[in-house]
Amino acid sequence: MKITVNGEQREVAGPTLTDALDELGYGGARVATALNEGFVPVPARGETALSDGDRLEILAPRQGG
Repeated sequence: MKITVNGEQREVAGPTLTDALDELGYGGARVATALNEGFVPVPARGETALSDGDRLEILAPRQGG
């Protein structure tokens, strides 16, 4: 299915957010996720189904100040 990841069109096969994160190279990474502008907590990612056209934002924490 085609989804938008951080503003870029991507093709993913996995049906859940966890599957997509693994496919995109974020498996095990400490990131925050938002699907269609709604925050998705880590425990809910495996149960969060993706649909064609979804918008996913992946944010990594930053250090410094």
